[in-house]
Amino acid sequence: MGSKQNTMLEPPWLEPLLTTSFFTVCRTHGHAARSECNMFCLDCNGDAFCFYCRSSRHKDHRVIQIRRSSYHDVVRVSEIQKVLDISGVQTYVINSARVLFLNERPQPKSGKGVAHICEICGRSLLDPFRFCSLGCKLVGIKRNGDASFNLEGKNEATMERGGEGISSRSSRDHLNQYQEDDQLREGSQHDIYPPTPPPPPSSARRRKGIPHRAPFGS
Repeated sequence: MGSKQNTMLEPPWLEPLLTTSFFTVCRTHGHAARSECNMFCLDCNGDAFCFYCRSSRHKDHRVIQIRRSSYHDVVRVSEIQKVLDISGVQTYVINSARVLFLNERPQPKSGKGVAHICEICGRSLLDPFRFCSLGCKLVGIKRNGDASFNLEGKNEATMERGGEGISSRSSRDHLNQYQEDDQLREGSQHDIYPPTPPPPPSSARRRKGIPHRAPFGS
């Protein structure tokens, strides 16, 4: 009974996803330009693999691509929300892509005045969410049982509408994903915070035009 209930709260592939090591060089395609193992198959539930492995071994499977920001693994919200209820997890916008972190990130103890913190690891959050990552939400589910990853049938409707994310895509789409991934991986930790507003316009008075004197009376 308990095991069945846990399956309802979390899919069987979630823990393997959170504990998998990504961005290692593929043993089979190490000579290729795009040989980083940054993909995970939800159907096979195995190790990470590269773009070329997907084309040959996981063509019709549900696959998500892992990206990296400041040496931490992230996944795009547009992909993961089709198979997982991510409510309660803090999301960030990095290089125009909304993402969330797979696991908690080490952080010094939050100082006073922090409005929102993760219920599990205490990390400061930008918005009123409960968790900083999927990993912390998983811990919260196991500890309290007051949250769930189950989409309750919403996934089927989402998949019927199509769009980006977990589906079979053409090679051109995959190459475009890699280009976007390069941009995302170059982002720094500061990218997750709102951009600094531009400085106000200078208060210096503009130079007036050349004055014209009134003509002398006759």
